[in-house]
Amino acid sequence: MDSVEFSRFRKRLERTQKEVGRLLGVSLGAVHSYEQGWREVPPHVERQMLFLLSRRQDIEAEEACWDVKDCPRERREECPAWQFHFGQLCWFVNGTICEGRIQKDWQAKMQVCRKCEVLRRVLKTRG
Repeated sequence: MDSVEFSRFRKRLERTQKEVGRLLGVSLGAVHSYEQGWREVPPHVERQMLFLLSRRQDIEAEEACWDVKDCPRERREECPAWQFHFGQLCWFVNGTICEGRIQKDWQAKMQVCRKCEVLRRVLKTRG
């Protein structure tokens, strides 16, 4: 997540830098640094920001990731998103089986997830 995206998402949450810092468990200075591009947004902060953003939207009725991707039954049964019924939050769970394999880390996972319709629903700008 880059500085522009972080700032845009904070504004979509309708929160000040101080409020977002509290929600993310980071200092006001850290939030300011993320938005200015002075510091890279850490994976745990990105993950939490995306989660908060997803809760601000009505995505509950959306199709589950395994249906969107038409995953075979055996892959579904091995995937934590299916096991924990996180069909719209698959991008939030590490260890999911996307593109036929588990991604090695959060950054690799996000490269795959940002191309997927499931996360794109969360990222799209409304209005």
